[in-house]
Amino acid sequence: MTRLTFPLIGALALSGCTVVDVVTLPVKVAKTGVDAVGAGVDAVTTSQSEADQKRGKQIRQREEKVGKLERAFAKQTKKCDDGDEEACAKAAGLRAEIDALLPGLPYEGD
Repeated sequence: MTRLTFPLIGALALSGCTVVDVVTLPVKVAKTGVDAVGAGVDAVTTSQSEADQKRGKQIRQREEKVGKLERAFAKQTKKCDDGDEEACAKAAGLRAEIDALLPGLPYEGD
């Protein structure tokens, strides 16, 4: 054995490590390293199902916003029909917002 082996074995023996602990140590370290790498990769990557859930949530939120804008547009259009010019301008702005959001929504045919 080399000169470094004896002091290393002596130090391990004094620290309470058994030969079994010393032999299994590299395996435990390797497993821990792999687990840490796996956890890091999981934290960075997004699974397809997670991406689908996120996309679905975004679509639902956009649909809710369009619905709210359409209700406000209907209200302003009614006021505009009654002669309120300010309401006509608001209705035009709401229509522009709705038109900007619609391309981001999936098409649902008849």
